[in-house]
Amino acid sequence: MQAGDELPELTIPITRTLIVAGALASRDYQDVHHDAELARQKGAPDIFMNILTTNGLVGRYITDHFGPTAVLRKVAIRLGAPNYPGDTMVLSGKVTAVDGGTARIRVTGANGLGNHVTGTVTVHLGAAR
Repeated sequence: MQAGDELPELTIPITRTLIVAGALASRDYQDVHHDAELARQKGAPDIFMNILTTNGLVGRYITDHFGPTAVLRKVAIRLGAPNYPGDTMVLSGKVTAVDGGTARIRVTGANGLGNHVTGTVTVHLGAAR
């Protein structure tokens, strides 16, 4: 692995179940993540994914690629376009730096509206210390 290497894309269908389950698992009970009518009353066209679910999906993307000994050291993400039910998010990544057993990956998750998530992940490639 070296700087410039690209990770294979991961396509994630954005289902209503994924959005609600992610919100419940992260104890985010805000109505915009599970109640479509209340989300519409607040100006959104439907429920939308919370940041903790997105953070988990980004982590999964990295650890699925690097394997069971990969340890996430830092995840720094920013949300953009919302993930609504019925859309698809495609995660992609590019290695920007490698220092010994640690790599830094630039990650983007795009959907039909644009970039849902952008950021960087620092991962240690080996047994946890």
